[in-house]
Amino acid sequence: MENKRIFDIELEKLNQKIIQMCSQVNKQVKDAIAALKENNLDLARAVIIIDNDINSLEIKIDKLCQKIFALQQPVASDLRFIMSALKINNDLERIGDHAVSIAKRISALEDFPELVPSLGVSQVGDKVHELFEIMLELVHNRNLNLNDEIFRQAASVKEECRTVSDKILAEMMQKTEVIAVATILLEILNHTERIAGYITNIAESITFVVEGEIIKHRKNQ
Repeated sequence: MENKRIFDIELEKLNQKIIQMCSQVNKQVKDAIAALKENNLDLARAVIIIDNDINSLEIKIDKLCQKIFALQQPVASDLRFIMSALKINNDLERIGDHAVSIAKRISALEDFPELVPSLGVSQVGDKVHELFEIMLELVHNRNLNLNDEIFRQAASVKEECRTVSDKILAEMMQKTEVIAVATILLEILNHTERIAGYITNIAESITFVVEGEIIKHRKNQ
């Protein structure tokens, strides 16, 4: 009985650490997008620095999952949560890596900051951060009604990334002097789209926790 009580305490601790990880990565994404829009190199550096804290938290979550497995053989619902926590933890860490990749490229845009809004890159960034905020609510409340909105907005981000990519390529064709910076913008756009992809992964994981159903393919039907 004592082991069961400790097990439940550790499960709740794991849940809180996943929420903490979400909040920290949310700030990282938010600040990376703000730094991009404002050409704010100080904020970009802060995004890079905080990544060490996020990597450290990822390791703590992995170790906590291992500890919980050692305490007691989980029942099906608890097992789903622990397995999903491991995957969500990894997806969040990857989102943080993409936020850092965006931040590291901002200094290269210094001579052409006007291209970020004019070509639509900052608008895509705003949509991705809004998407992350919805996912954060899903992690907090496990309200699966949010899934449709997440998948819809993620698909919209993907489509807009294609549109913006075409605009950037057209700009490169017309103005050879912006080829280097436009290439950086394409890289930033790719990182932004990847963040949206990981957000949908997390939404799938929460559905698996709640319903025990894998929806990887169902969402595209």
